[in-house]
Amino acid sequence: MTVLQRLHLDKPFFYGVLVLTTLSLLILYSAGAGETRVAVGQGLRFVAGFAVMLLVAQIPPYQLARWSLHIYLIGLTLLVLVLVVGASGRGAQRWIDLGLFNFQPSEIMKLAIPMALAGYLSRRPLPPPLPVVAVAGALILTPTLLIVRQPDLGTAVLVMMAGLFTLFLAGMRWRVIIAMLATVAALIPMAWTYLHDYQKQRILTLFSPDADPLGTGYHIIQSMIAVGSGGLYGKGWFNSSQTQLEYLPESSTDFVFAVFAEEFGLIGILVIFAAYLFVVLRGFTIAFHAQDSYARLLAGSLTLTFFLYFFVNIGMVTGILPVVGVPLPMISYGGSSLVTLMAAFGILMSIQTHRKILQA
Repeated sequence: MTVLQRLHLDKPFFYGVLVLTTLSLLILYSAGAGETRVAVGQGLRFVAGFAVMLLVAQIPPYQLARWSLHIYLIGLTLLVLVLVVGASGRGAQRWIDLGLFNFQPSEIMKLAIPMALAGYLSRRPLPPPLPVVAVAGALILTPTLLIVRQPDLGTAVLVMMAGLFTLFLAGMRWRVIIAMLATVAALIPMAWTYLHDYQKQRILTLFSPDADPLGTGYHIIQSMIAVGSGGLYGKGWFNSSQTQLEYLPESSTDFVFAVFAEEFGLIGILVIFAAYLFVVLRGFTIAFHAQDSYARLLAGSLTLTFFLYFFVNIGMVTGILPVVGVPLPMISYGGSSLVTLMAAFGILMSIQTHRKILQA
């Protein structure tokens, strides 16, 4: 038995995560104009993230199933607490001040909703009948609305989709899916009236970024310039003019992909896409070979959610989706989202390695 097996770490998945970690540190060092502060800070976050991943990987899936509802209820309680005594910043109330750092409870729900739904659905006949779908919908909608109130529409949509992915993988009937999509489409005009002005502006900017090139459209325009100017081979490491000349805002966080595309061009983009595709395919392989319905639903949902983060960020940076503040997973500078993601990877590794142990 290898060291990775003894630590309950799946070798292919672990190596895929290491590749993304390396790419992150390389590009963040460049995005920080050669200053070590950003790269070192992210390196420390990766250390914490790998520790969380290792810890979670030791927990057998059956134990995760037992804790699922409790984790969901804790997350829900913290979301209510945020609205009452949460710390405010940038016009939103999303954090709980813990003294040394601010904690964002909505991050818990990115894991808690798939876990709770997988636990609920796995104990019932599949595909789920309409009453079961209704209860699952309530489990999804309650935290989603609490996150919308913060307001954090981007995170709310991602949390909701994590739950819907679980329902979809459980075999929810197509007529129910079509009915849900029709209901959402019918509610869009009403939902528009409840959006904040800045949220409406982000959507309008998507269709016409040139209408305000020095204001709301600035991020998108500069990002698309950076992506397009990379060409086939890119300008080279540390040669991103959009970053070095400070034209591109948020170059270390939400728009770090634009920096990567400018420096490494289409070849680099294909490399990073291949790394993401490898991790996603490995996640689906783990889900396919999972030992029971709970593990299968949870692994599939977490994998689809990871892919959604990647898709939304790329779409945002290239101007095909609104700017919603979704970081590029495993690459962007940040702490809470990275730790949540590494915990999800730990769950996937636990599902894979404990399956092998039980089969042996």
